Amino acid sequence: MDPLRTHPRPPPQPQPFAALVQARRSIRRFTDQPLPEGLLAQLLAQARLAPSGANLQPGEFIHLQGDARARLSAALVEAFRQGAQEPEDYSYFPQPMPMHLRRRQVAAAQALYRALGAARDDRAARDAQFERNFRFFDAPVALLVTIDARMGSGCYMDLGMCLYGLMLAATAAGLGSCGIGAIASYPGLVRRTLGLDAGQRVVCGVALGYADGDAAENEVRTARLPVSDFLRVMG
Repeated sequence: MDPLRTHPRPPPQPQPFAALVQARRSIRRFTDQPLPEGLLAQLLAQARLAPSGANLQPGEFIHLQGDARARLSAALVEAFRQGAQEPEDYSYFPQPMPMHLRRRQVAAAQALYRALGAARDDRAARDAQFERNFRFFDAPVALLVTIDARMGSGCYMDLGMCLYGLMLAATAAGLGSCGIGAIASYPGLVRRTLGLDAGQRVVCGVALGYADGDAAENEVRTARLPVSDFLRVMG
């Protein structure tokens, strides 16, 4: 007699990873508590363990501090207030945006502004919140993420996995994070302000630090698709 049939194994217990991915969310308000010495480097080292085709490990993380951070934030805020537009280094959203995707985009924005108490017609409040993207949400750590322009499209996938690894590593360390795609709207300005090489494409920013537990915007969770909506079985 098969002993496994008479004494079936107990069901597997949930793994810590499940709790980790559930805990991660976009944090848009931080305390001013600095990170312990060496923690950022540790998180980035963990993030670099992400899969990478041919082990190219694409992308660079620039830790913006002091005057460099202040100058970049001031320039980005001014460009936003002036309604300036630039060609982006890469296409983020589909053009045109299909309606079913547009509904998801709108729902995510509505959830954030509802948490902040910013009415739909309160453009000033909404613009003030959007400007905070360019100040890295006043997080203790501001990162600019770039990629060599010679890299192929697949390298963006590798860099995305690295970014997610960084966010999960931050969550495991008790930190919050937020990817900031808005910074990629002004790639030329970013390069000019920081003196970056023309061959560095601006991918995004990342805000990192300890989450403000009293901030309503940090409680916002966006809905994810059920697996049945994106899994197709073929046999």
